[in-house]
Amino acid sequence: MNTTSRGIPVPLASEPTRDCGCAEDCCGGSATSPDEKVATAYLSENATAGDVRSVVREKYGQIAEHGSSGCGAGGCCGVTDTGSVLGMIGYGDADAAAVPEGSNLGLGCGNPLAFADAKAGETVLDLGSGGGIDCFLAARAVGPTGHVIGVDMTPAMIDRARTNAKTHRFANVEFRLGEIEHLPVADDSIDLIISNCVINLSPEKPQAFREAHRVLKPGGRVLVSDLVLVHEIAPEMRRSIELLVGCVAGASLRDEYLRHMRDAGFQDVEVLNETSYTVGLDGMMHGSPERAAFEAVSSVKVRAYKR
Repeated sequence: MNTTSRGIPVPLASEPTRDCGCAEDCCGGSATSPDEKVATAYLSENATAGDVRSVVREKYGQIAEHGSSGCGAGGCCGVTDTGSVLGMIGYGDADAAAVPEGSNLGLGCGNPLAFADAKAGETVLDLGSGGGIDCFLAARAVGPTGHVIGVDMTPAMIDRARTNAKTHRFANVEFRLGEIEHLPVADDSIDLIISNCVINLSPEKPQAFREAHRVLKPGGRVLVSDLVLVHEIAPEMRRSIELLVGCVAGASLRDEYLRHMRDAGFQDVEVLNETSYTVGLDGMMHGSPERAAFEAVSSVKVRAYKR
């Protein structure tokens, strides 16, 4: 295990890896039962926003290069049956059939487009587009007169998504490398912003929401599917790398998340749907602090407008 200058463990490319691309010591090495001890690496207490992004970029780069994993329960500890994940988080059979092979990586915590009401001719922006699954579905919704932009900070994800778009001839989709806190998108240029279980990973959520507000056209809307906390988790779990890349450690409390949106300038902020999120939970040890932290999250679909 390599260590950055700030003491953050990062798997070396030469280390033995599992099929998902994670190091063998990730989540306890070989397959474990829910009652077995799970090894956990932690961020330094002095970790910066840049350190958090480096860990997330490293992990999701591995997923992009090696294949599927689940958002939740630490990524590599999650389920690997990507088809079943889609059904569990709100996608239908028609959605699964419509996306290019390789764009579904088993990530996400919901289907934002099911609540977004995307219209023909609109310009859509996907924050943290990953392999491109929601971009390709949005492209179908907005049609040839519409346009879809995916932004992701992981080069391997952008490469995978661009390859899928080119191979399957999606002429109205493009993918841009960038951070959601510093979007490579013009002011007042987007009709609809979607995001699927990504903003929770941001170490600077208020800035991410300010950027989203900046690029939306007046009258535009945002529809995010994300994980939030229904109550606070143990401080050490906030530093767990397993739970960070699993979309839990970095999650905001529900009311705080909504406040960030309002403070960024969004109006009519509304939770349209809220459910428990259990993808990968069965793989976590009963009674462990990791499982307790994971049980504290809720999956929400939130809509808001730029007036």
